[in-house]
Amino acid sequence: MILYTEVVGEGEPLVFLHTGLQTGRTDFEKQREYFSSRYQVISPDLRGHGNSPADDLGDYYNHAADDLAETLSSMDIKSAHIAGCSFGALVALFLAKRHPELVRTLTISGVTPLKPENWKSINEEESKLRMNLLKDEDTCAYFDSLHGEGWQRFIHMGQDEGWYPFEATSSIQSLNMPVLFLIGEGQEHEVKGVTVYKEQSDSIHVAVLPFASHLVHAEQPDLYNKTLDVFLSNSAS
Repeated sequence: MILYTEVVGEGEPLVFLHTGLQTGRTDFEKQREYFSSRYQVISPDLRGHGNSPADDLGDYYNHAADDLAETLSSMDIKSAHIAGCSFGALVALFLAKRHPELVRTLTISGVTPLKPENWKSINEEESKLRMNLLKDEDTCAYFDSLHGEGWQRFIHMGQDEGWYPFEATSSIQSLNMPVLFLIGEGQEHEVKGVTVYKEQSDSIHVAVLPFASHLVHAEQPDLYNKTLDVFLSNSAS
């Protein structure tokens, strides 16, 4: 499917992929503002989010990556810089593996490379927090305004212990494009991935930003922007 997409700026295409239950418009706002003076900043709504409704959420990451590939093709974009956080980073990673010719550079944050030993208990606790969102009227009204009907399916997806694609996040050796793993120091299992990824390839760069956790682009937008800017500039040289 072709995704609803907003575009601002001119230059090399730079795609930002939003976190779960956000949209292209509501996420990466500081990044659009910073990069749109020099890049064509592309902000799609991923499958089942915002103005990209979808009945089928099965095999989500593969289909979402193919959606993005189809969308870029419809825009006559041969390759682009791809950046995503959390849910969006997983889609970005699947895109890089399934359609590497479309990915000029890859920047991912909010990704857990290896399955923690206590993953079952971690997921159970996070699932409880997510399910509590369904009990809050203001939260439900907010997500209704963004997505209309059906966004609750993503909450229920997380109930399954096997929802996280560790088989994809654990290995990025096959990627040939420059990769930036950009994370916050406050997320223990993501920080452990620094060593995991650096051992896999010399083309992988890592940055651990202080005073930030899972949503590093929102928690430290200035540091995120400057780090990504340096990465993109050096990748072009």
